[in-house]
Amino acid sequence: MSGIFYVIGTPIGNMEDITLRQLDTLRSVDFVCAEDTRVTVKLFNRYEIKKPLVSFHEHSTRASAEAIIGRLIAGESCGIVTDAGMPCISDPGELLVKLCAENGIEVRVVPGPSAVVSAVAVSGLPTSRFMFEGFLPVNKKQRAERLELLRNESGLMVFYEAPHKLRTTLADLESFFGRDRRISLCRELTKVHEEVLRMTLGEAVEYYETTVPRGEYVLVLEGQTVQTSDELTIDDALVRVRKLVEMGERPVDACKAIAKECGFRKSELYSAFCGEE
Repeated sequence: MSGIFYVIGTPIGNMEDITLRQLDTLRSVDFVCAEDTRVTVKLFNRYEIKKPLVSFHEHSTRASAEAIIGRLIAGESCGIVTDAGMPCISDPGELLVKLCAENGIEVRVVPGPSAVVSAVAVSGLPTSRFMFEGFLPVNKKQRAERLELLRNESGLMVFYEAPHKLRTTLADLESFFGRDRRISLCRELTKVHEEVLRMTLGEAVEYYETTVPRGEYVLVLEGQTVQTSDELTIDDALVRVRKLVEMGERPVDACKAIAKECGFRKSELYSAFCGEE
């Protein structure tokens, strides 16, 4: 009989945010898969947990994953943790869950803190519907394509961002969603320097021109309010076309994408765009 694979949430910053069930599970499994064993050892030392750790991260091979599955099939139980929060979400552990499902191995969740849900809860924005986007692509063209898909999203959008990339990301969000769109910037959640800033995108860009970003950020962006196509002028549409072109799209493809949103013909936008040059 195969063992059980436990998906175990861990604190996102404050080590006291751990449950009795999480501790009991970590102590009962045969071994634990960790994104970074150096980080997990600190948690284990704090709570006197002595279990073998197996490193499993974004650079781990398929063979490493299959070796873990082999141990489960042989009857061992395994827990998986990430550096902070819930593993297997925008995280290498999702492959192990997939392989467990394919091999008939039981998967149980031991839930814990989540930076996404925590940030939404304190955002001060309407929370009835939201979508998690994780980190935006670094490649300019891919980033533009992703943001273009989100332009008309009406629910909250949640992004992760590192401090050294925050200014660029805020500038890109302002370009696509406008300076008046509201955003909550949640920094270092549950840690000593926890901070939640609620402002517009324009204000956020200006604020970080003189403030050095520090710590890990969760950005919660307000969704689009309903806007009829006749409220959008061709000049508004051309602003969107130019932004896509600046980020690497061919003019004809940019015009095609914006035409689908705005009700203008692709040829109309393309002619107007070429007439500007």
